[in-house]
Amino acid sequence: MTSTDRLTAAGAARAGGPGALAGRTVSRIGYGAIQLRRLDRADAIALLRRAVELGVDHVDTAHFYGNGFVNEVLAAALRPEDGVLIATKVGAEPAPGGTVPLRLAQRPEQLRAGVEENLRSLGLQQLPLVNLRRADHGPGLRPDGDQIVDLDDQLAVMADLRDEGKIGAIGLSSVPLDQLRHALPLGIACVQNAYSLVAREDEDMVRLCLAEDIAWVPYFPLGGAYAGLPKVTDEPAVALAAQTLGVTPAQVGLAWLLRHTPNTLLIPGTADPEHLRANTDAGAVTFDEATLAALDAVPSRSGDIEIG
Repeated sequence: MTSTDRLTAAGAARAGGPGALAGRTVSRIGYGAIQLRRLDRADAIALLRRAVELGVDHVDTAHFYGNGFVNEVLAAALRPEDGVLIATKVGAEPAPGGTVPLRLAQRPEQLRAGVEENLRSLGLQQLPLVNLRRADHGPGLRPDGDQIVDLDDQLAVMADLRDEGKIGAIGLSSVPLDQLRHALPLGIACVQNAYSLVAREDEDMVRLCLAEDIAWVPYFPLGGAYAGLPKVTDEPAVALAAQTLGVTPAQVGLAWLLRHTPNTLLIPGTADPEHLRANTDAGAVTFDEATLAALDAVPSRSGDIEIG
């Protein structure tokens, strides 16, 4: 059986169908866990159990989400038999009480400390996938002082951590195209950058990831929930497609991403069980040629905002 045959056979039970991430077959629609910090522990655990029921089998997290709370909830909610791949990230650390509740942690020793914190709060012996969150590209904090760190120094410690067995695969986040090209010899499993129907400045990177068999995992898949970032759901073409298909504008935006390239995996976040179900149902949305052409013609425009 070929890898394509295996993916096809696995697709029926997976949210959005099957995709590949860090050497595993996973559902193309996963879950971004950052919104769990808005819930109490019991509700957060219940939401994660519901995600598993809906076919979600990869979750994006970080120790700096809720200062460890989100990871600890994941550890309590997920069971080995669920087969959920946990992807986490390093490159920032909690900053409780700050205007932004995190600060950059880019130095090699901080990356290593971040891996150790994730291992502890997730209760794992190995992190299946760790994304190195840079701060050079897209919306977000920008480094200064000792947080301006050469990419090679960061890649070296990530490779060491992989060799030590503390992480299984390495991803990149918030990086420009030249940094991805530079890191390719290390073996990059995925890239997480801000990208959506209305913010497609990374189209060349999407195509490079496809050519290199790298998972493309966009954050802000519906544009920004912050002032200054365009929203997919505000687009007239999206509203018209949603009305025609009898789905929500958000589902149209997610479905467009899945249709755009086969290596795209989604990690929409929510604290609402109904929104969770709507997000996983987006995998069943299909477009006719005219609707797809109208969506493809939506102009891309970038915003600028400092966020974590």
